[in-house]
Amino acid sequence: MMCHATPAWAALQAHHADAMAQFDLVQAFADDPQRLAQLAQQAPHVYADLSKNLWTAQTETLLQTLARECGWQTRRDAMLAGAPVNTTEGRAAMHWLLRMPPDGGALRQHPVVASWPEAQWDTLAAAHDTLNAMLALAEQVRNDRRITDIVNIGIGGSHLGPEVVVQGLEDWVDADKRFHFVSNVDGHELGHVLRQVRPESTLFLIASKSFATAETMLNAHSARAWFLRQGGCAEPGAAVSIARHFVALTSNVAAAEQFGITRCLAFADWVGGRFSLWSAIGLPIAIAIGQEQFRDLLAGAHAMDAHFFTAPMARNLPLRLALLDIWYRNFCGLGNRCIAPYSHGLRRLAAYLQQLEMESNGKRVTHDGRSLGVPTAPIVWGEPGTNGQHAFFQLLHQGQDVVPVEFIVARSGGKYLGAHQHSLVINAIAQAQALMLGRHGASAHQDCPGNRPSSFLLLQQFNPASVGALIALYEHRVFSAGAIWGINSFDQWGVELGKQLAQQLRQREEQDDWAGVDASTRDLMEQLGPAAT
Repeated sequence: MMCHATPAWAALQAHHADAMAQFDLVQAFADDPQRLAQLAQQAPHVYADLSKNLWTAQTETLLQTLARECGWQTRRDAMLAGAPVNTTEGRAAMHWLLRMPPDGGALRQHPVVASWPEAQWDTLAAAHDTLNAMLALAEQVRNDRRITDIVNIGIGGSHLGPEVVVQGLEDWVDADKRFHFVSNVDGHELGHVLRQVRPESTLFLIASKSFATAETMLNAHSARAWFLRQGGCAEPGAAVSIARHFVALTSNVAAAEQFGITRCLAFADWVGGRFSLWSAIGLPIAIAIGQEQFRDLLAGAHAMDAHFFTAPMARNLPLRLALLDIWYRNFCGLGNRCIAPYSHGLRRLAAYLQQLEMESNGKRVTHDGRSLGVPTAPIVWGEPGTNGQHAFFQLLHQGQDVVPVEFIVARSGGKYLGAHQHSLVINAIAQAQALMLGRHGASAHQDCPGNRPSSFLLLQQFNPASVGALIALYEHRVFSAGAIWGINSFDQWGVELGKQLAQQLRQREEQDDWAGVDASTRDLMEQLGPAAT
């Protein structure tokens, strides 16, 4: 049964019409002394306060019924069993396996894990072999003081995942190395990086599962050409050679070897790009923070995995956040969510979550190919606080649109704390309070309506384990929402269309064949003119 055809969906529509039209957050706290206790909880490394949202305990109970009627638990357990939940590509989605200890860790007593066939344990063992090889290479690079710059060339998850974690954990980064991330086909990005580095002291990481991703390979070949022009050598035995200064993170070893790369780290086809930072794609993270801290990152994520796969619905934080997303998107008509990390380290988190959520759940058909009659993923956007307070927060407080805000803060952690960190967190708390309370000013220009929703995610400490838990929380949240909507959160066919058309346009340009091409596209290609040589 499709989500919007369930009895719970109809009950939620009636509940919204009857109970929520005049809902007021301030009054809700006054009427219910237990509101905070019911709508806040501690999960591994993350305390979540969901009480300043436009819902009630009754709302959440109805949403939990929706999750049951849509088979959320069945789909969750199928993912844990290693079933091909990526239905359109016939693949499992086992990114969570990459952070599971060899003995199953906190999930070893789970009934699904306890019934795994031997082949699944073999898969886990193979994942640890790859992890150990990656960490050994990372330590080798960390100890090589001749290497001062790491340039990661990828796109999508192979770019955003490592970038957000390396930036987030910059207090743990080896001070003798600089990290650069290149993804855009715009040559200015790669050129900006190459002007800062030298061939003899730079390690290039080419991250592409297929070693055929158009954007990544264009940048990789340009980096290779620069390397050779600057005195590097294609011969493997040379002191400054491609073999010594390039590493491929790929499953296509043959293509990497043809490129001249001899050091390759592979990852399985059940690792989706936007869920891949835990795999060999995480090599730049491991080089940056070292193997001990990388294992802490995995441990924090595994703790959240165990919570997700075992906690009951009423206290399952990834599910609760997913239910809140569905409530706002489908019943309250709110199509945006603002991400406000009060952390300079998490300045790219909004971009990472844009891909994770909108590429995963920006779908209009169910996993079995039926047209879905309701909207799915919201538009996710944001900027770190307190910068956002002096930019778009004006709209959040006084604009016509109601935008749920997600505050992400750390109570402590990192090197630069004291008055700065305390003030930073107070600013976030005050903004959440201001959104709820509003203000009746001396004039209409000063009025803020209030009753604006927000969630508050508080990390007790900012460290590799808490960052791992936070990212795993978002991964499971996205999966849970997708499971209830009945969509496949692990494919991205919409991404392919533009790439395919770009390739076709290049071929038409080479052949000077514009038959059947629309007038606008043909005119733009003519305006562009021939490619520079």
